[in-house]
Parts: sequence; structure tokens; C-alpha cells
Amino acid sequence: MRPRHIGLIAGGVFAIVLTLVGFTALVNSRQAATGLSGAGQSGTGVASIGGPFELTRGDGKQVTEADFLGKPTAIFFGFTFCPEVCPTTLYELSGLIKELGPKAEKMNFAFVSVDWGRDGPKELASYTSAFDSHIQGLSGNEAEINAVTKAYRVYYKRVPVEGGNYTIDHTASVYLMDKDGQFVGTLAYGEARDTMLEKLKRLVAGA
Repeated sequence: MRPRHIGLIAGGVFAIVLTLVGFTALVNSRQAATGLSGAGQSGTGVASIGGPFELTRGDGKQVTEADFLGKPTAIFFGFTFCPEVCPTTLYELSGLIKELGPKAEKMNFAFVSVDWGRDGPKELASYTSAFDSHIQGLSGNEAEINAVTKAYRVYYKRVPVEGGNYTIDHTASVYLMDKDGQFVGTLAYGEARDTMLEKLKRLVAGA
């Protein structure tokens, strides 16, 4: 093969490599800007998680995002008919609250039901009474739940089951917000207990 042909081929391969590197960097930068992080804030993606909402507490009181400002917040989305993920998560969260001790008073803990068809204030109040009293249940109508799940980028979908009923697939992470309502990370389902506790302690310390 002639030297000139070899040079052209080598140059073409080099150009392809540069293109792939550039494309990978672009994808990574977009993922960093829009994806969730279990470790904390990253780049400009902070503002994309969280936002205005209006929901109803277990005692019937209307609350908005403003009621949670001034303290860091751990907020989880699920439903009372959830067979495993929700009770397990709220049970673990209750244990973490106990380990925080007096520091738990410096945080908000909320459980938002995405089951607007079956979970009202009374159902949420009854359900959360089985867990730590710091955890307040929040419910809403379809429009309100769609608004808050969109703001927090929470996935949920009704799945039909036998008998004409349904269950709900949903995001299983606990969202961590700072005292100003900015997203700072998550507690992942199945994450090591010590790691979750350390995240909550850091969140409280930064309040």
C-alpha cells in the first residue's frame, strides 16, 4: 500500500475517534445535567428536580413547597397498597430517623401517594401512623399528583391486575432536598444503611 494511502486511512481513523470522543462527552454532559445523583448536586442539573406543588396533609391541611423550606427534606413517592417497596422504605426511614435522634427535628420527612384514586388524607394518616411520627403523608387529586411528580421527575404508572384492580410501578428512591428546596441527592432502594444515615447527617449539618 502506498504511503499516501496509509496516511489518508490513518487520518480518517483519527477523525472518527475524535468524533466519538466528542459525542461521548456530549452525552455525558447532558446526563450529568438531567440525571439523578445519589451523591449530591452536579452542574446545572440541580434546578431540574423539585418545584411548586399543592397537596393535602393527613390532617386535611393544604400544604405547598413553601411549608418545607427552612429545613432539609426527605421525600418519598409511593402508595398505601404497595406490597413491598413502600413499607420497606418507610420502615427503614423510620429507623434512620430514630438513629438521628434530636437531629431529626431539623428535617422534614414526607410520603407522597401517587395513588390519587384510592389514597386520600384519611388513608395516608392511617398508613403513616404505622411508621415514625415525623413522616407526614401527603395526597392530592390527579392534577396535583401529576404536577408534583413532574416537578420531581418521578415515574409512576398504573398496571392492571386480575379482578379489575391495579397496582402502581413507581420510582423507588427517596429524594433529598436542602433547606432551600434544591435537590442534593437520593437514598436508593436497598442502599447500605450506614451510607443512608451518613447522607442524612450531612444534610442536617449543612442546614
